[in-house]
Amino acid sequence: MQEDSDQGDAGWASNVIDGLVAVGGAVTPESLLRAYRTGVFPWSSDPMVTWWSPDPRAIFDTERYRSSRSLLKRIRRKGWTFALDQDFEGVMRKCAEPAPSRPTTWITGDFIAAYTELHRRGAAHSVEVYEKDELVGGLYGVSIGGFFGGESMFHRRPDASKAALAYLVQHLRQRGFVLLDAQVPTPHLARLGAVEISRDEYLARLRHAMALQVTF
Repeated sequence: MQEDSDQGDAGWASNVIDGLVAVGGAVTPESLLRAYRTGVFPWSSDPMVTWWSPDPRAIFDTERYRSSRSLLKRIRRKGWTFALDQDFEGVMRKCAEPAPSRPTTWITGDFIAAYTELHRRGAAHSVEVYEKDELVGGLYGVSIGGFFGGESMFHRRPDASKAALAYLVQHLRQRGFVLLDAQVPTPHLARLGAVEISRDEYLARLRHAMALQVTF
């Protein structure tokens, strides 16, 4: 799960060289679902789509994750409100906007089209954070069974993406989800509370999660 923040890690591609499993093909709803079911995700499509399954893998432990008191205070002080799937494409486009540490983005038009179609089919979802009527933070990802694959997040106010993550974890916990994938381990994700597990453990957890009869 990548963030558009200047607090992110501009050089994190070097961490996943060994996780490249395929190059080429098209980003479509069907190819995305096949990929996620096998522990693979796409990353970039210029000039060709690359498909990744890193080892180790970053996840958020939904049972152990706890929001900090400072974050909860900021949410109350700012009067932020939360929504699910109210503006999926808007969240994707905000995630795709340039940021100080990332002048270009891997979220290109073909990604937006494919994930938006997944959303229409009920397999991709977004969390939105609003300050009054303004969308100030959010994230999106793919949902299959008890698995949620976080793709990207953004903020336009300090801590708004952290707030979106905290809301997502609470929602997934209530719905019975057991695996929240964050994809590539980075120091930034670790600061948010992500932990590393091996690819073998991830794939075992993925099989269990996808067998669960739960819905987003």
